[in-house]
Amino acid sequence: NEPNDPLRPELWGMDKIGMPEVWARQVGSQSGPIIAVLDTGCDMTHPDLRDNLWTNRREIPGNGIDDDGNGVVDDVHGYNACHQTGDPYDDDSHGTHCAGTIAAKGNNAEGVVGVNWEAQLMPVKMMVKGEGTVADTVRAVIYATKNGASITSNSYSGPYNQAEYEVFASSPLLHVCAAGNE
Repeated sequence: NEPNDPLRPELWGMDKIGMPEVWARQVGSQSGPIIAVLDTGCDMTHPDLRDNLWTNRREIPGNGIDDDGNGVVDDVHGYNACHQTGDPYDDDSHGTHCAGTIAAKGNNAEGVVGVNWEAQLMPVKMMVKGEGTVADTVRAVIYATKNGASITSNSYSGPYNQAEYEVFASSPLLHVCAAGNE
């Protein structure tokens, strides 16, 4: 099941991990687990990502009210842990890149394709221009845990920190972390 995305031939890694064989059986699901991408945010207007964004159905977009009572106003598609808002815009492109690797819409004749063609991506911005604090990381993990994520994607580096260790250890989610980022 080969997708028609024009940049697919450049994604040699998809072949290395056997994705064409997997895509023949399964391409993901927009009703599957929520995947929180803890990073620099996400370009939520990107044509390969916008259809795969998680939606907080308890929140009314743009009304300036914390409708679901989770402490964040208008967190319709994610969270900005740095500024504690519902706007996880990407100011660095790394989070958008990571989200695309996980779930760029497949077979839409645009751009690239992700491991999953369909998914629920929850952008959680925890870095500004690639830099974040321990408090940002802690808030990001807590937000993802309390708002329905099943998996977190973590592609960043930094020294060991006990508070970060404890928040990850206390969260029941599957935390996928980069190897080789220091």
